[in-house]
Amino acid sequence: MPKVEITIPEHLEMQIAQMIDQGEFVNREEAIEELLSTGLKAYKTSGPMGGENAEPGLEDDGLMGHEDEYVF
Repeated sequence: MPKVEITIPEHLEMQIAQMIDQGEFVNREEAIEELLSTGLKAYKTSGPMGGENAEPGLEDDGLMGHEDEYVF
């Protein structure tokens, strides 16, 4: 798995540390991987539409390629 180095604001680091302390994640690596993955999925389903890889016509129907998935 590729390694990535990031710099995040202190308030985000504190929130991640709190989630680890509360047992939501085992460690920082797991927390950041899961939170990034979840964020990317949310962005993909509700993020900006268009671009060169967008499927034509789907944005007009409010769909992103799935019958049960609407973009608000």
